[in-house]
Amino acid sequence: MKQIKIIIEKSSNHYSAFAENIEGIYGSGASVVEAKNSIVEAIKLYKKYNKTRIPKILQQEYELIYKFDTQSFLNYYKGIFTNASLERITGIKQKQIQHYASGLKKPRLAQKQKIQNSLKELATELLTFEL
Repeated sequence: MKQIKIIIEKSSNHYSAFAENIEGIYGSGASVVEAKNSIVEAIKLYKKYNKTRIPKILQQEYELIYKFDTQSFLNYYKGIFTNASLERITGIKQKQIQHYASGLKKPRLAQKQKIQNSLKELATELLTFEL
């Protein structure tokens, strides 16, 4: 199945979204959920009004993959992951995580990968549990 990569970024007053690998698909919203819904609607409209030049990826089964910048990700999941829990999971100090979340500093590629890999390891571990 083909993947459409959707980039979600936070600006000062809303979230914007765009398809990284298809030109002309954009969305936005006051929240991440609204931005995601806006992208789904944008794809529907794109297919409806561009019947003669629909990219191959939209002519077959596809899945949407959402890619956040670090600041947007940390703020979106703030209610689920505290800075303390992220420090425990990643080994990155809470103060540094707060700098990333506030936009005061941008993480180096190695730090972004450390956060991503740590969260994926947690997700994998959680999938093995039963209650």
